[in-house]
Amino acid sequence: MKNKAGIISFTAEIEKAQAVISVVNLFLLFIITILFFVFFRRENILFQKAILDQKEVIEEKQKEILDSINYAKRIQYALLASDTLLKQHLPEHFIMFNPKDVVSSDFYWGTAIDDGSFIFITADGTGHGVPGAFMSLLNISKLSQVINENKITKPDLVLNQVRQEIIKALNAEGAVEESKDGMDAVLCKLDIQNMKLEYASANNPFYIIRNNQLLICKPDKMPVGKGHADSVLFTCNHVGLQKNDMIYTFTDGYADQFGGPKGKKFKYKQLEKTLLAIHHLSMVEQKAVLIHEFTSWKGNLDQVDDVLIVGIRLS
Repeated sequence: MKNKAGIISFTAEIEKAQAVISVVNLFLLFIITILFFVFFRRENILFQKAILDQKEVIEEKQKEILDSINYAKRIQYALLASDTLLKQHLPEHFIMFNPKDVVSSDFYWGTAIDDGSFIFITADGTGHGVPGAFMSLLNISKLSQVINENKITKPDLVLNQVRQEIIKALNAEGAVEESKDGMDAVLCKLDIQNMKLEYASANNPFYIIRNNQLLICKPDKMPVGKGHADSVLFTCNHVGLQKNDMIYTFTDGYADQFGGPKGKKFKYKQLEKTLLAIHHLSMVEQKAVLIHEFTSWKGNLDQVDDVLIVGIRLS
């Protein structure tokens, strides 16, 4: 009986020990779980903080970049032909200027010259955005140098000289790569008092609407910059102007915009029809129609290029 009682007692002790071990194990598991939760939460907090810190850094950098681009925009717009200058020399005109990005490779620039004429240029520089804006500033600086400092005012001679200056500026002696950057442009020398127009054009045509007829002023097929024909001289063209003529100069952004029901380009033929339909309207109304037509055509598609159209009425 004693042996049996001892066995029972021993078994009870084992069960008691096992119970204690189970409790200890559960306690340890609880402690480990708590520690794991605390560790995981700490790491998650640190991770979230790192993300927030990184987000703040990215947002700050993004703000700095946007501030720089907006400041570049201020500089670029300051170099464009001012409203005061244009109103003084082009009493009836409108400018539809819609850059693809904050800054633009397209630009319009003008200057009065000593003989009473007014030189006005509509141009499309190489590239888009910030690189394009750099090109526009270079192009404007070279135009000002050639016309205002060197006193070259004949349109073809201006483009010839500006081309050489741009090639020289972008292809420094010893450069490994050849830069073919530059601009397509229409340069008009307007003598409104005597109703005469001289122009030279690089790649871009422009229009004159007279008596409900659209006249196409054709360009030389070469850019103002390095190209296959950079030794060929630009042509100076002469046009007699008439009262109520509408002159339209532009870059290719409007005609090249994709949109419409089939997602195709607007194209020049449609632009010509639009201008013929609206040329009798006021400058404000013409600009409004062109903006509406462009926006409607583009729809939800991205704008593909900078857009610039200038209209001038000779009254």
